[in-house]
Amino acid sequence: MSKPIVAIVGRPNVGKSSLFNRLAGERLAVVDEIAGTTRDRLHAEAEWNGLHFVVVDTGGIDPSSVAHGHGREPLSIGSAEFVEQIRDQARQAVRQADAVLFVVDVEDGVTPSDSEVADILRREQRKVDGNLHPPILLVVNKVDSNARRDQVPSFYELGIGEPFPVSAVHGTGTGDLLDELVKALKTRPMEPEQEEVQDLSIAILGKPNVGKSTLFNALIGEERVIVSDIPGTTRDAVDTMLDWQGLKVRLIDTAGLRRRGKIEPGVEKYSSIRTLKAIERADVILLMIDAVAGLSAQDAHIAGYVQEAWKSAVIVVNKWDAVSRERSVMETFTQQVRRDLNFIDYAPLLFISAKSGYKVSEVLPTAARVGEERIVQLGTSQLNRILGEAQDHQPPPTRSGRALKIYYGTQVRTDPPTFLIYVNDYKLVHFTYERFLQNRIRETHGFLGTPIRTVFKNRS
Repeated sequence: MSKPIVAIVGRPNVGKSSLFNRLAGERLAVVDEIAGTTRDRLHAEAEWNGLHFVVVDTGGIDPSSVAHGHGREPLSIGSAEFVEQIRDQARQAVRQADAVLFVVDVEDGVTPSDSEVADILRREQRKVDGNLHPPILLVVNKVDSNARRDQVPSFYELGIGEPFPVSAVHGTGTGDLLDELVKALKTRPMEPEQEEVQDLSIAILGKPNVGKSTLFNALIGEERVIVSDIPGTTRDAVDTMLDWQGLKVRLIDTAGLRRRGKIEPGVEKYSSIRTLKAIERADVILLMIDAVAGLSAQDAHIAGYVQEAWKSAVIVVNKWDAVSRERSVMETFTQQVRRDLNFIDYAPLLFISAKSGYKVSEVLPTAARVGEERIVQLGTSQLNRILGEAQDHQPPPTRSGRALKIYYGTQVRTDPPTFLIYVNDYKLVHFTYERFLQNRIRETHGFLGTPIRTVFKNRS
């Protein structure tokens, strides 16, 4: 089962981002050490009492965001335009997240906007196995004094349930909130897409208007999804099961991912939640790049999402027929991709035209081969021979006069391939030497398109 997704919703300036950072903790700093993955973040992994989940900072539902020719005017709760906007955002949050943290501000008290959001969230819940899904926890933020704590009971009028007083900045109250969140997430229903057995799950990922839906239709041979030149047409991930050369393949089309600062208020922001869930469910990602627009920083951001999730990848450069089929042009583009996306340099690169069908026939065979590499198991003797030869070729570095000693290693899992290596002191392992060992493993067995995890542990 994929990691549950928790969406943080609420008005602007109630402290959603502060709560996001508090729940994310130090994991952001750890992830940022991976070269090439620095980006504006929409989500982060969190863990509490052994349960790992993904927390999503969705941005504010702003009742003043509708322009009226000049400036921003506060709108009454009865404004039809405002109600439609807030309804879309709240509904998407409930439908696509496994739990919702509805954040309000104790300083402002219960506002009309809070009441409108609460009403929509409450009506969108459904009963599954006797429990309301998704669970909605009411978070009263900025409670950092006894006087403010006395105001918390007034939020019962929202009808969401027990309000949880917290101070996201100082961290007070977040432990009780997380205890209740973990308890609620453990009751979530099994995702229906897990009921049907598949051999390989492939998700198509990329910026808006890069040709994802066109490739999706070309691969399945029918108009399964809407194809449009308007960016952002696909709002939800769409699944189709294929029987391809004896393999049961799940193909997932997704909404385009923009940079966080470029994400528009409303439905698009919550479409990103569904896309993140699609990444979690996939084995192999088809990362699409627009050949006409060229490689952009956002392509690198999206590749970072894939790398961080430890998913296998195939880089698909689309609309190549609109650029050039000359080998020199292709080589130049390849060099740029390998330079800017060097943290996933193991991913194969395809140049196609989804619209004309040029080289589309290579996509599924390449993805299938990458999927096979993801479940390869190396023997312990083979792995230790690789590690021994690697040390002979380049001895481990020293730090403060101490030398790293590698005793032995074993592959402890597949999907993705994970190697446990016993050493004298794991703190002596520099990330450059870790990359060197990974490259030596790849030289023996390529693991095409697949990330390798190496975990170092002290031998007792």
